[in-house]
Formats: sequence, structure tokens, C-alpha cells
Amino acid sequence: NTQTNDMEDITMTKELTIAVVGATGAVGQEILKVMEERKIPYKELRLLASARSAGTEIEYQGKTYVVQETTENSFDDVDLALFAGGPASRAYGRLAQSKGCVVIDNSSTFRLEPDVPLVVPEVNPEALKDHKGLIANPNCSTILLVSALYPLYKKSKRAV
Repeated sequence: NTQTNDMEDITMTKELTIAVVGATGAVGQEILKVMEERKIPYKELRLLASARSAGTEIEYQGKTYVVQETTENSFDDVDLALFAGGPASRAYGRLAQSKGCVVIDNSSTFRLEPDVPLVVPEVNPEALKDHKGLIANPNCSTILLVSALYPLYKKSKRAV
């Protein structure tokens, strides 16, 4: 497992082992939907959730996956972990990062951390350049707002 600073490289140069943490929740289901729509390549997909949701079966791309409980070992040999949010981010985000996994977190856990870029790909993709294995994104309403305002800002260089 080697970290890369170029997200395009990580998704285009090899098939990945991807973990989706919180796979049974609404955000986790949306992550899977977007992965399928964008045809994200992977060699292995690990669907993770709380102990309560472990054992749930999820159909994805014609295959049945059994959701596993998220544990400290869940991130061994994982290239990319997509965290749907909640307590799992606090419990496992930095651990996954320490194992060489690139973490993209959808919760508020790391949004204000100075070593974690806060990224909206349509607005500031250059922030990914210097990531250290952990990437945060704003909440959904903020993403929509800045995505709508950014073209206006670029044109006027001012937002009021």
C-alpha cells in the first residue's frame, strides 16, 4: 500500500481495494451508487458498517456482498476508504490513514483539522495535491452552495 498525492493516479493506474465504511446507511448507499455510475474500478470491495449492521447483504454490480463489522483490521491492504460519516470516522479514520490507506471522509470529524484538506472537487481540486492520506469534504448543503457560487466568484472575483 503506497499513498499517492494524485487522486487521478490512484484511481487510474491500478485497480484498488476499496472500503466503504457505513455501507448500509443512506450516505453509504449513495457512495455505492456514485461508484457504479462513474464505473470506479476496483479489485476488491469491502462493505463495512457497525456491529449491528454486520451480516447485512447488499447487491452491488450483480454480486452479493456481506457487510462486515468495521474493526482495526478492516483497513489492512486497503487503498481507498470512503467514510460515510458518523462515529466510525472518529474511531477509524486516522487508523486507516496510518495503514497507508487514502481516506475520504464525509463527516464533520476532520473538516477543521489543519493537516486535512477540505475539498469540493469542482471548486478546489488543487487542494488534493498535498494531502497526507486524509481528505475531508464539506456537508452536502455547503457543497451545493459553493458549487453554485464558484462560477460567479471566478467571473467577478468577489462574493457578497
